[in-house]
Amino acid sequence: MALGNILDPTAVRTDNITSPGPDAGPFAGKTVGFRLDEIWRAWDWVAEIWADEFRKAGAQVKFWRSHQGRTGAEGERVAAALEEFLGSIDVAVVGLGNCGSCTGWTIRDALAAADKDLPTVAVCTEVFDELGHQLAARGGRSGLRIHILPYPLNEKTRAEVEPVAYQHLDGMLTTMGASINAPVKTLQEAAQ
Repeated sequence: MALGNILDPTAVRTDNITSPGPDAGPFAGKTVGFRLDEIWRAWDWVAEIWADEFRKAGAQVKFWRSHQGRTGAEGERVAAALEEFLGSIDVAVVGLGNCGSCTGWTIRDALAAADKDLPTVAVCTEVFDELGHQLAARGGRSGLRIHILPYPLNEKTRAEVEPVAYQHLDGMLTTMGASINAPVKTLQEAAQ
């Protein structure tokens, strides 16, 4: 009988980061960046609603739209634009993982934000939950925060999507480790 070696393709990276990274904390005074894409209009609608709520909590909000051309000169331009965007924000909300390739780019861009030590959340729909977590682990950050929205989402009208955004706001805040309310000052802090 011959002996052989079997390689395990599911090996865990030795440099895997299991921590979700820093919490977003209170939004007051921070800039929250939403990474959008070219495809999912429903994600635009959800991001607009969440952004309005974050602004009410004292945050500034920026939007950056990713492009699918990620090779050659266009890829270098998009990478530079993403780098500039990430350098201008305090918290990153990256979406939408709603198909195979867009989930890959969502996680890739979220990993880039997390690598800058930004509080980061990737947003995927439930069909792409497992893929998002697998890609995060393959990228060396199995602890990446991923918030899950229902599927299908993009096939719905704006009137159907808006309630979903509001229903998921509290869950998103929990995923982010965020707070809509400003921190309560102690009497001693208020007196200073």
